[in-house]
Amino acid sequence: MSTLRTALLNAALTIEEQKPWPRITVDADTWRQATLAVAAGNATLSGLWAEPSAVHMAILDDEDGALMVLTLGAPDGHFPSVGLTHPPAQRLERAIVDLYGLVPEGMPDDRRWLDHDRWGLRAPLGRAPRAVPADGAPYSFLKAEGPPLHQIAVGPVHAGIIEPGHFRFSANGEIVVRLEERLGYVHKGIESLLTDTTLEAAAKIVARVSGDSTVAYSFAFARAAEAALGVGVPQRAIWLRALMAELERLANHLGDIGAICNDAAFALMLAHCGMLREEVLRTAKVAFGHRLMMDRIVPGGVTSDLADTASIKTLTTRVRQRFPRLVELYDNTASLQNRTVSTGRLDPDLARRFGAGGPIGRASGRGFDARKTPSYPPYGDLDFKVGKRENGDVDARIWVRVDEVYESLELIEQIVDRLPAGPIAYPLNPALRERRVPQAGGLANEPHDNSTEGLAVVEGFRGDVLVWLRTDETGRVLRGAVRDPSVFQWPLLEAAIEGNIVADFPICNKSFNCSYSGQDL
Repeated sequence: MSTLRTALLNAALTIEEQKPWPRITVDADTWRQATLAVAAGNATLSGLWAEPSAVHMAILDDEDGALMVLTLGAPDGHFPSVGLTHPPAQRLERAIVDLYGLVPEGMPDDRRWLDHDRWGLRAPLGRAPRAVPADGAPYSFLKAEGPPLHQIAVGPVHAGIIEPGHFRFSANGEIVVRLEERLGYVHKGIESLLTDTTLEAAAKIVARVSGDSTVAYSFAFARAAEAALGVGVPQRAIWLRALMAELERLANHLGDIGAICNDAAFALMLAHCGMLREEVLRTAKVAFGHRLMMDRIVPGGVTSDLADTASIKTLTTRVRQRFPRLVELYDNTASLQNRTVSTGRLDPDLARRFGAGGPIGRASGRGFDARKTPSYPPYGDLDFKVGKRENGDVDARIWVRVDEVYESLELIEQIVDRLPAGPIAYPLNPALRERRVPQAGGLANEPHDNSTEGLAVVEGFRGDVLVWLRTDETGRVLRGAVRDPSVFQWPLLEAAIEGNIVADFPICNKSFNCSYSGQDL
């Protein structure tokens, strides 16, 4: 156990029943000390969310990958700002203000983030929501002033079939001096939907936070629910979950590699990678009944068995035959290399400070992968490597994805060869399906004396997905929070594009491929 974790446990006012990692209630001084430790690089901020009268901060111990959640009561509606000393928390704090009305004391940026002044309410999840005109007030972008500077506004509606987001460039000629993002256009009210709902309904909501990561989200939700409720999972289901996760990773990495090259005007790679991605999706349909494998992972197991492994083996054989030639084509095309090498470089220190996961972090030297650390079944029994690069440019992000394609193929083959027999789900205790009546005078989204909590981190194709749940003894979800890896990656795109030309933004943006929907919640 690290020195920081030991100190926090010793300073805890209470230790709550959260599995498999503790949640501790702390005072404001301990909260500030933890914030300073994170800002100093002694731990990594993994999540920050709220309830009507409390805030929660999840921190990752970089030594062993263990997590801890700190809770600070905010009965007066205020709490010490994390973002004041640790910038990765700033957008999360702005979201807390918008949703709950809790104010971080000393927060450097108090502009609205998810609330675009169109809800007709302020702090809709707080204790005292109040009506306001839904007038869509103008957003105040940061200024970059100087005689040669001009601004370029892009979005939120884009030319391609993608989600909405606004990008405001300040440029000196063609050189980007500053990029500022405005997101929140696809806010869906996920935290509201996860308040006082059934386990089945909550599972479907979380599976749809970001559709291209539906397996990763369902996997994380199931593990969090199982931890909270003490639900077991059959061995066959555990291995089938990993098989789905690697198929999802394989499909998305193939799609990303082709799309990045397409933004460098090399459409041939897009066509061939797109065909391979389509084969992965069709194989998923044959194997599990759904191209994206949505709703296939549930608490207690999975809903679809793998009757025949032949389609999976055929897929890996075909990808192994065709993908190496595409990699060679990329590596030997000088005009393509000219667009990707040294473009959009993300500094390794910045990637570490923001806790960047997935290909974004690993391309800049941060080798974190939740499958390895803290790890979860069955990955501890599988043989695979976590590839990383140091250059941090578009080229490095492509090569990390190439490495992961090969590793996913290896993992898929190992899983199929070693898939255990047996049931694919354990039935949930019938008592978990009964409707529990909240205690008299209590709020459904406040802790109950007999509530339990679960926390899970699962590696998606973008990086680590975090899900936290509080349930009552019947399994009803009282509160839930999710965190997409894109939350910490979007700000890094702003840093990576600085000093590049405006025309290189599409290729930089695609090499990050952050989720709009996952960020907007």
